[in-house]
Amino acid sequence: MSYADKFESMKKGFDMGQAIAEADRCLLCHDAPCSKGCPADTDPASFIRKLRFRNVTGAIRTIKTNNILGGACGVLCPTAELCEKECSATGIGQPIAIGKIQRFLIEHARETDFKVFAKADPRPEKVAVVGSGPGGLSCAAELAKDGYPVTIFEARPEPGGVLRYGVVSFRFDLDFLAAEIEDIRNLGVDFKCSSPIDGHKGAEDLLGDGYQAVFLAPGLWDAVQLKAAAEDIKGLYSSVQYLEGLRDGNLQSFAERIEDKTVAVIGGGSVAMDCVESAARLGAKDVYLVYRRSYTQMPAEAEERIDALQGGIHFLLLNQPVDYVVDENRCIKGLKLVRTALGDMDDSGRRSPVNIEDSEWILGADVVIEAIGNKAEDQSPGWYPHVKLKEKNLIQTDPATGKTSVDGIFAGGDIVRGPALVVNAVQDGKVAARAIKAYLKQ
Repeated sequence: MSYADKFESMKKGFDMGQAIAEADRCLLCHDAPCSKGCPADTDPASFIRKLRFRNVTGAIRTIKTNNILGGACGVLCPTAELCEKECSATGIGQPIAIGKIQRFLIEHARETDFKVFAKADPRPEKVAVVGSGPGGLSCAAELAKDGYPVTIFEARPEPGGVLRYGVVSFRFDLDFLAAEIEDIRNLGVDFKCSSPIDGHKGAEDLLGDGYQAVFLAPGLWDAVQLKAAAEDIKGLYSSVQYLEGLRDGNLQSFAERIEDKTVAVIGGGSVAMDCVESAARLGAKDVYLVYRRSYTQMPAEAEERIDALQGGIHFLLLNQPVDYVVDENRCIKGLKLVRTALGDMDDSGRRSPVNIEDSEWILGADVVIEAIGNKAEDQSPGWYPHVKLKEKNLIQTDPATGKTSVDGIFAGGDIVRGPALVVNAVQDGKVAARAIKAYLKQ
């Protein structure tokens, strides 16, 4: 089997029988807690109820009306920590598999060519959206449903943002993403890819270029580094470089760098899981996941952790990376670690890792991937110079509207929140779209 085959597609989802059987377990709560647990207000109680009573098209309509990226969220959302965590069936047995039902319904709509929306009559007010990740796509779709002409400006060659360039194909494949984006194109949204905004043509310039409002959702595309000025180390990659490379036609190139090598991935979230699993599929001799806290404190979902363990990944827990070991040619040779113990609770609600004195040691490694978070690009303030920022170059907004300090400019997603979930960005896009409509009707 070629490496391309190993990255070909996601796991198979529910079929009709499995989805209906799962929906039949629903307790039909009057004031359903699962719907309150969805940050994007997708309303799982309604679509599960409709599926249970065999109103399949009604269930699909509920999802797509409330969340244009319902398919992506069904696949990628940590449902076990959101809607499913709130499910009343949890007190009896297992919660309803809400995410899997949601994914099935969206896939069924495509298989049957069921279209939820008709193209609306166009309005005169044009809106520009910067970034085609989940926040930008959500905002654009909500506006286009009401006939607002929307143009999305995307810096990369293809639309999708983190959905395309930040998730491996065996977790979320390109065909699935293309179908989600096609739903948005069919609403009349225009995509301009390879069209970054910058200091010469920034967000505020768009307001003087025929657009009556702008929504900023460029995402976070710079990587948080373990050590500054480490870019020249050969064999060291950020998760952004690595995952974007796997999506951007460089699969064979990375396979040549990783095959039969020892790989260490720093981090404990979903991105780190994507990195370790993909390294294993690329033929690495050994893959270590290095995390400073314990197994139960990892941000990654339980299913992702189990998949990684079953895939032969070595979990190196309670170890804090502190430096890199390189040879005279600046090639990576290892990772300098210090063992940790769990201390008091910190702001994340987890026990904080405390370095153990005199416990330093070196893990030999040929390749190291940093999956320790993303941040705003250093030049991003120049894209919207009069928009008020907060710490870490994030944009300051009114959370109830997404409005920035500049009249007519709104923002949402990770550039406002910091690293967050796809479903949070979807909701930010919906909130901003409502506020933009109100602003344009003044």
